[in-house]
Amino acid sequence: MCGIFGIYGHPEAANITYLGLHALQHRGQESSGIVSSDGKSLHSEIHMGLVADIFSQERLNTLSGYISIGHNRYSTTGASLLKNAQPIVIDYSRGSLALAHNGNLVNSSYIRSELEAYGAIFRSTMDTEVIVHLIAQSREDKLINRLIDALSRLKGSYSLLIMSENELIGVRDPYGFRPLSLGRLMNSYVLSSETCAFDLVEAKFEREIEPGEIVVINKNGIQSYKSFPVLKKSHCIFEFIYFARPDSYIFGENVNFIRQELGRQLARESRVDADIVIPVPDSGVPAALGFSQESKIPFEMGLIRSHYVRRTFIEPQQTIRNFGVKLKLNAIRKVIDGKRVIVIDDSIVRGTTSRKIVRMLRDAGAKEVHVRISSPPTAYPCFYGIDTPNREELIAAGNTTNEISKYLTSDSLAYLSIEGMLKIFKEERDNFCTACFSGIYPVSFEGIEEMQMELF
Repeated sequence: MCGIFGIYGHPEAANITYLGLHALQHRGQESSGIVSSDGKSLHSEIHMGLVADIFSQERLNTLSGYISIGHNRYSTTGASLLKNAQPIVIDYSRGSLALAHNGNLVNSSYIRSELEAYGAIFRSTMDTEVIVHLIAQSREDKLINRLIDALSRLKGSYSLLIMSENELIGVRDPYGFRPLSLGRLMNSYVLSSETCAFDLVEAKFEREIEPGEIVVINKNGIQSYKSFPVLKKSHCIFEFIYFARPDSYIFGENVNFIRQELGRQLARESRVDADIVIPVPDSGVPAALGFSQESKIPFEMGLIRSHYVRRTFIEPQQTIRNFGVKLKLNAIRKVIDGKRVIVIDDSIVRGTTSRKIVRMLRDAGAKEVHVRISSPPTAYPCFYGIDTPNREELIAAGNTTNEISKYLTSDSLAYLSIEGMLKIFKEERDNFCTACFSGIYPVSFEGIEEMQMELF
């Protein structure tokens, strides 16, 4: 679930990219990198850590040029190490390239083994590196043809930014798993995972890059290529539930609006008598507002979040994730004491965080704690970019709702139904990937048959 940002045709391209990455910090917190081009050569600064901590003015000054791409990493394939940080920068027979990837390839291991058998040497363990090897080894002449040749080998999810010395390229996979939008900043073109980055740099949203589309931006303007068969759209529903910022527009919808509608639908499906509705901040706030408005139960901020703690779900180590709950949230006793509380969260993945929140509310004097989740049970792992690779880690994979409620020590627990979730999107309802809830995967991968046998 990384964040990518790029700009073409701006004298302060690296500075604009820095701001764009700052707006996309929620999409990845392990490493950040910026690569720029002055038309002759590429300049890079790629480090571990947060955007604001990495990019001093001194480092930004080294990134001269009018083209730039940047990347915030959230690891799925490949450990959280500097060698796996992006953008990837390579020199090959036709010049230099930098590439930033948001997504996850399901056939990268096979391609990597094949490339290694023919002598390719990999410097990282992430799936993204196979893309640059395929581009470099292609026998096509032009970069766009080399890229099309490479992409024809890939299976999985990818939104890509690719930069040579003199052009910027944006790509979305044919299923459209991950978002990617095009904007304009005066005479410059901008590409970003989310539109919230456009707002920060005062760029105007133009349109979304379409699934399967390649856009090439250079001195001749912008050109679109659609070189792949039209496939059934499979936008990641979890972007709306958790990852994207509420102020962003993705897949044609405002994230905040959709989250409120999820909360309204949840209230219709699982009403319970209570005194107050409280969110688990920040991602649970819109759904809690929607639940409150639909149920007519007062909304309160009963939990306060420290904004100096990283997003706990995407921490790479379980020990940090558990400890993070204590650092991240605190209950307001004045609001909670003696009340029947409905607490709204966007999802339950492993269950450890939710259990600690229920305990925190009990300690603050809650008379009853009713947990409501504005998404269906996460019962299957995602292989397209969310870090839930092992089904045994998912509490809903082997437990009923009542069993999960007992583990959480809540008075009740209810999830939003898959049907209720998709109902919100009306005519677009069939354009989403819901594999993490249903176990139905739009792109096949090794082991999918066993997964589906478990389901049916």
